[in-house]
Amino acid sequence: MDPNLRITPEHIESLSEGEVFVFGSNLRGMHGAGAARAALRWGAETGVGEGPSGSTYAIPTMFATAAEIAPYVDRFIAYARRHPGLKFLVTKIGCGIAGFTVSEIAPLFSAAAEVENIYLPAEFRDIITQLNIQ
Repeated sequence: MDPNLRITPEHIESLSEGEVFVFGSNLRGMHGAGAARAALRWGAETGVGEGPSGSTYAIPTMFATAAEIAPYVDRFIAYARRHPGLKFLVTKIGCGIAGFTVSEIAPLFSAAAEVENIYLPAEFRDIITQLNIQ
């Protein structure tokens, strides 16, 4: 893997100024477990199931198929492009409670690979590189 790639740390314990914790949510914004629960410490608001709140950005992932997540990922990428002064740390959204695999979710972020302020999990980067999607 290219060491110059933007990689999200495996475990995020704190955020620096301008960093945004990007996590998987449900549309109701009930942040009860996993990365969604962790997001509460950085200002994720109960009832906000998509978009920014505090130093977080919620992407809904509780759907039957990964394809249903795609429009939300696309909106996130567009948001990140409009906010180049922020650094977005994408967690392995959809790969915990939502039950998807990295190989199902990673391709949804192919367009994010070229966005300078989006950092992706190493596993997502590996899949995107393997698929030659960049």
